Amino acid sequence: MKRAGIRAGILAAVAALATAVLSTPVEAAAGPTVNLLGGGATEFWTPEKMRSAKPLDGLLTAARDLTTNVRAGLPQLLPSRTSKVSTGSTWTSGGAVTHTAGRVFFTFNGSPASCSGDAVTSANRSVVITAGHCVKYQGSWHTNWIFVPGYDNGNAPYGEWAATATLTTPQWQASEDLTYDVGAAVVAPLGGRYLTDVVGAQGIAFNQARGQAMYSFGYPAEAPYDGHTLTYCAGNTFNDPLGTGDNGMRCGMTGGSSGGPWFQNFDTTSGTGVQNSVNSFGYTFLPGVMFGPYFGADVQALYAAASSR
Repeated sequence: MKRAGIRAGILAAVAALATAVLSTPVEAAAGPTVNLLGGGATEFWTPEKMRSAKPLDGLLTAARDLTTNVRAGLPQLLPSRTSKVSTGSTWTSGGAVTHTAGRVFFTFNGSPASCSGDAVTSANRSVVITAGHCVKYQGSWHTNWIFVPGYDNGNAPYGEWAATATLTTPQWQASEDLTYDVGAAVVAPLGGRYLTDVVGAQGIAFNQARGQAMYSFGYPAEAPYDGHTLTYCAGNTFNDPLGTGDNGMRCGMTGGSSGGPWFQNFDTTSGTGVQNSVNSFGYTFLPGVMFGPYFGADVQALYAAASSR
């Protein structure tokens, strides 16, 4: 059974352009795909260029096989609560998330573009987790890729961190399958210091139980948002009603929030949690709902590859 023409809501931002599904695990996929970058993109990004990045909210027309299950693996949680509900409010409580989360900037088809991302704990202290379409989209890898933690209206209070490599899952690399829409970047040291030594790191988890209450963060840039403010959603998660294996959450964030982190066990006082998904897409027939991929064995392998670079 296939479907086509779903609204990706694909929440990437482009200037001037417009359950665990544990039932029958699929066979092991190839390892994560790595794209090497020069790491010098910070010279490209001026405050004006960062402010000029506009979101793309297009259609994903590729058919998607609904029989594909997320490959399961052994549970792993690398640590760093919610009855609260928000469908897209400005985050005003401070804490670590205000400097681990940030905007991602890159060039897509020659135009300035943006997404969101998050710094996570890693052996190399240099890993940013984002969406797959925020590192590669429509068959090509993005260039001039940087991460700006704590972004503030063109300002980079914690610096601009240029990627030396971007990575994605084999399923996103092969067919841009939204079930595996996860990407990672390894960023170069800045001023002799590593990313998470400067901004801190959130925890990350794989192969966790479904249906948890979670918080989602990002920098939405389509109306009514402007891309300059860290925004969040909070509430219970649920399985995609179309059976794809993705997680769903009531959330009205718009284009530009793609790649922003979803946290389980989020502490609103400290601003810390355990990342367990990313903002990925929405359906036209389900407005006000965000979907994010399940962090299973393939995302776990992606993280391990990025962390070891």
